[in-house]
Amino acid sequence: MKFSILVAIVSEELEDKAIDIAKKTGAGGVTILHGTGIGLKEKKIFFGLTYEGRESILIFVLERKLALEVLKALNKELQLEEEDHGIAFTIPLEHLAGINREEFLKFQEKIKEDI
Repeated sequence: MKFSILVAIVSEELEDKAIDIAKKTGAGGVTILHGTGIGLKEKKIFFGLTYEGRESILIFVLERKLALEVLKALNKELQLEEEDHGIAFTIPLEHLAGINREEFLKFQEKIKEDI
């Protein structure tokens, strides 16, 4: 079984929606990091204060085919291709240790259904 890391970087306002979409599509657990980003456009300044939007970095470890399904669902439902809605990408995983047995069995069942 081959795995991928799915990384989705979205605004904090879209965090819960992104997690719901991923879970609905079949993803299990997620690791959430918070940060700020610097884009190509200048930051908004309001009364001398610079507004820096907060972002959520969602990290999923998924079976490779499921990672692609979740990526497509996030792209479609969050309209990631629209300006400033976020970005999502996958990274192939070569080695993996410590995955939850229940999660692994869930991946196995999904593969059996597809065959």
